[in-house]
Amino acid sequence: MHTKHTEQDASRLQAALAAADWPLLTRLCRQALRKNSRNLSAHRLLGFSLNKQREFDAALKAYRQAYVYWPEDAELLVNYANVLIEQARNIDALPLLEKVCELRPQQAIGWIKLAECCYLLTQHDKGFDASQKAAALAETLHDRVAALMQSAIHRRELGQVREAVKDCETAIALRYNDPGNYTNKLLFMLADPQVNAAQLSEAARQYGAVFEPPLRPEWPDFQEHRGSPWRRLKIGFLSPDFRVHSVMYFVEGLLVQLDRRQFEVFAFYLFPRDDHVTQRVQRHADHFVPLAGFSPQQQAEAIRAQGIDILIDLAGHTGNNGLLTLAHKAAPVQVSWLGFPATTGLTAVDYKFTDEITDPPGAETQYTEQLYRLPTLFACYRPMSRNPLWRYQPRYQVRPAPALANGFITFGSCNNLGKLTDEVLALWGQVLAAVPGSRLLIEGKNLDRPDFAQAYRERCERLGLPPAQVDLVALRNDNQYLTYHRIDIALDPFPLTGGTTTFDVLWMGLPIVSMVGESFKSRMGVGLLAYLGRTEWLAETPEDYVRIATDLAADVQALNTLRQGLRAEVEASALMREDIFNHHFAEGLRVMWLQWLARAEHPGEPEAQAQAIQDWLPQLPEAWTQPPVPGVGLKPGQRVSLHEAHQRLQGLVDKAKAAPPPTPATGTDASEGPALKDRHWIAVTELAETVLSAVPNDPVALACLAEVEHAHGHTEFAVTYLRHATQAMGLGSGSAA
Repeated sequence: MHTKHTEQDASRLQAALAAADWPLLTRLCRQALRKNSRNLSAHRLLGFSLNKQREFDAALKAYRQAYVYWPEDAELLVNYANVLIEQARNIDALPLLEKVCELRPQQAIGWIKLAECCYLLTQHDKGFDASQKAAALAETLHDRVAALMQSAIHRRELGQVREAVKDCETAIALRYNDPGNYTNKLLFMLADPQVNAAQLSEAARQYGAVFEPPLRPEWPDFQEHRGSPWRRLKIGFLSPDFRVHSVMYFVEGLLVQLDRRQFEVFAFYLFPRDDHVTQRVQRHADHFVPLAGFSPQQQAEAIRAQGIDILIDLAGHTGNNGLLTLAHKAAPVQVSWLGFPATTGLTAVDYKFTDEITDPPGAETQYTEQLYRLPTLFACYRPMSRNPLWRYQPRYQVRPAPALANGFITFGSCNNLGKLTDEVLALWGQVLAAVPGSRLLIEGKNLDRPDFAQAYRERCERLGLPPAQVDLVALRNDNQYLTYHRIDIALDPFPLTGGTTTFDVLWMGLPIVSMVGESFKSRMGVGLLAYLGRTEWLAETPEDYVRIATDLAADVQALNTLRQGLRAEVEASALMREDIFNHHFAEGLRVMWLQWLARAEHPGEPEAQAQAIQDWLPQLPEAWTQPPVPGVGLKPGQRVSLHEAHQRLQGLVDKAKAAPPPTPATGTDASEGPALKDRHWIAVTELAETVLSAVPNDPVALACLAEVEHAHGHTEFAVTYLRHATQAMGLGSGSAA
């Protein structure tokens, strides 16, 4: 009798699974487990069905309980690990997948998932080895393609760029309709100096040609969006990178201060995990919408349901991107910006934000998008995205050129090692030879591993870099900005130049030598230095590059003077003027909208479209010609003016002063200031940080932080904040020392 019931339970579970009836499957699994707490099928399927219903915490709880009963069941472990990876909890998935590979060493799937797990953990040697085992064992087309994808992503991180591209091409030949292999191929082609802009553009167009045509017949006409040309528009930003990520150095200032009279701001988030930066984005945006784990079609439908007028993609062909969502045409106007320095290849993307220097005249042929060239740099930098208050702390202020104390010049690079090709390193060897006694500091991943570092030194020596003059420094995120205290002159790689790293370098007071290139990916240094007014650091030829580096190194006193003034120069330039950038970006959005509206009203009539726009321009609301009032997002959905935030801050300071004096702080961490215990002063600190993440250098918030430090007897930090507050009010000059 018992066996009969068990068979009935099993057949019901399988029927619910086959029907993809996840609520029913969940119910049946729970019933089966009440009868028999060790029912293996029910344990395997309960977490699976909960995950399908996006009940992620419940799914993980179910798998944890199942693991207690069945720690040796490979199928259960793979499914458990898969959910962990989907939630970006790779560190928890790793031991499970290592166990799977022990239990079933001859099955490719375990090795494929192990390789996938290793990527976010930066265990690239281990991941690559697992991918090769998977490739040798793969019996199905699915497993062969998956093994190639994992091989490619780890090869790229290990510096095998061309081999990585070949893996992607082999995978595409096996299965042409897997978008991940196209995206990886494009991302890896960026780093290959033998790939030119035309080849990159053609590869992106191939991606578009495969994935767009089947979706195009379903594109909406968006007629319901037509109306007043000056109505308030809904602007969506689509990104997997609203978290600790380089994209946030350029997006945060725009999200928080884009003119709310004209625009309502939505942040559509594509990554499964939040962090403290995500929490700031949730405050900055008017609406925050998580979309991770949904299909591209579901994501597009969710965006349309919000009535988005203009959708801005921040990822391009990078990890966890939303390009297939854009291919479904989620909004009437779709724009590419920031994440990927080349075309998406999609005709569904209407525009790309850029500038006239980084994308010079003639660059149009490299893009499927129409270029919208801003009259300022294509992006605006805000330092210290990970910890906004560190911007004001003593250890991050510009220090004297290290050559003054060292007696020799230190050149340096803190870029991704994949950008440091043989051609780059060989030219840097010529720079060292031209400057007697000089050294080269290279910071990068895995340089703390003796075997990796030794192989890198040998490579440098083969390319003409004497090992005795090369310092290899392991990349540590908490060391960002501090390594620049050890470098006198930065060297930019080519043809894939530095991006965020170059902004970091300049803000820390270092001049940088950069090579002029032919397309956006190789002209980021050109754009930055042109808008900074430092074109004398741009090289047209390798000989030029060596000459500029040599000239900068020739006079250490002049180099130090330059270093001491460069931060103020950068902060006053287009590189960091958020008010200028946000104004021009808003103007660009409105122009795009007027053009869409004109085309919708006069299809196929360019002259009538142009006339319509001319007729609308005089109707521009007068108020919009004045700068918007800065706002502060206090919490999701609650935005106040800067003036109101100041009033709240002052009220909190008054309350804190009226309370009994706090106990002097002990055990201070020099990187973070004193540990606070008094709830009144903690409230002041939290609101001041919220204000400064909305309006950097706000003097009122800085003065309030000085009050906090003073109340806790931490004079150095109090003086530092007051110095910044004074400078922000225009009463000081130069950068704080």
